[in-house]
Amino acid sequence: MSDGVEWALHSCLNLAWIGPERAVTAARLAAYHELPPAYLNKQLQALARAGIVTSVSGPKGGFRLARTLDRITLMDVVAAIEGPGEAFRCTEIRQQGPGAGAPEAYAAECAIAGAMARAELAWRMELMAQTLADIRERAEVQAPAAPERIRRWFANA
Repeated sequence: MSDGVEWALHSCLNLAWIGPERAVTAARLAAYHELPPAYLNKQLQALARAGIVTSVSGPKGGFRLARTLDRITLMDVVAAIEGPGEAFRCTEIRQQGPGAGAPEAYAAECAIAGAMARAELAWRMELMAQTLADIRERAEVQAPAAPERIRRWFANA
């Protein structure tokens, strides 16, 4: 998974703590975690295409959440950033090399591809079961001062 997934998740959480009344630029969101603004902007644009954030034009423009955190799953963010494709792609390398001409030497389904598909399904189901509201709740228990600290930092823009 790319760094963009982590960056997008943190950006969504920060936008939630900042509140819906304020749009925040990609540059400002990037500055908070010392990230490259152009790269974070690409992640935010992907989130906008997925309907997770909205882009606001103008001098007070930037990004804000398009949905409440309880309506955004971790899978929504991962799919927006990484795409909907499977993480593991079996290319049937077992059919190359010395065993290529002997189809009776391997089963119809590759055991590795089957195991990876089952693992990916479990992973995706877990990501679909967790919302950003769940993450916010845990983050606020772990660091109760974080939301106010983040609101203050972004208010001083």
